[in-house]
Amino acid sequence: MDRAHSDTLSFPTTVNTALRLQQALGDPDCHAADIHRLLLSEPALSARAVAMANSVMYAHGHVQAVTSVRAAADRLGQRNLLSLATAAVIYQLKSGIRDAALRARAAQLWSHSVHVAALAHEIAGTVTHTDADTAMFAGIVHEVAGLFVLAEADRTPGLYQQVEGQLPAALEIIGRALMRQLGVPTQVADAINALPGASVLMPPEGLRDTLLLAKALAPVASPLPQLPSTTSERLRHYLDSDPTLYEMRNNPSAEAKALIAVLLS
Repeated sequence: MDRAHSDTLSFPTTVNTALRLQQALGDPDCHAADIHRLLLSEPALSARAVAMANSVMYAHGHVQAVTSVRAAADRLGQRNLLSLATAAVIYQLKSGIRDAALRARAAQLWSHSVHVAALAHEIAGTVTHTDADTAMFAGIVHEVAGLFVLAEADRTPGLYQQVEGQLPAALEIIGRALMRQLGVPTQVADAINALPGASVLMPPEGLRDTLLLAKALAPVASPLPQLPSTTSERLRHYLDSDPTLYEMRNNPSAEAKALIAVLLS
């Protein structure tokens, strides 16, 4: 884990195609034809792109269903494709884990991230009034360090037990390095780096508070030890009494359900 200090973290070879696509989508000079070719080389990602383009979140106002990767890419746009590609990188970290205990932790952590992403998208649009697509992307990527550690521990038996007691500090260092490698925008990285030990402003505002609220409302908790966010009595009352947040927690929208289904598939 010392490699994190020098930005030399390496991804498993199984994620390389998704990583190339993620990097291509972050390149303003990349041509649409190259993106379509890379999408087609990842069948699972292509299927998710088509499914997301046809979901209630993105199909509003469209009469015809999308049936091709090219049409899905056109409907979603580059920012949402970048979110999907980044999700594919993180998802494949989880999928390559063989150890049963580590795999179970990784599955729970990914499920937590997906629920946070869906909730953050809705909270951004209705509560904190920040960019919803940015909030979704931040939710997808905010636990990438934990999934990376679990994947590394699978390749190095005993590693998880060695670092478990110091995991919150290790996750922060590794997360910073991974977000630089993934080209995560500074605004998003800063919000994620500010999460440990933070408290939600009242009233909530900005991307950091959006993520903190989404994490507090997520029905699936992170399985990894982390520095807890500060939950005041005022915040607990707000979470329990605000009708919008209550509805998000107890009756997720069709859009949130669709996004969760696509990202967990």
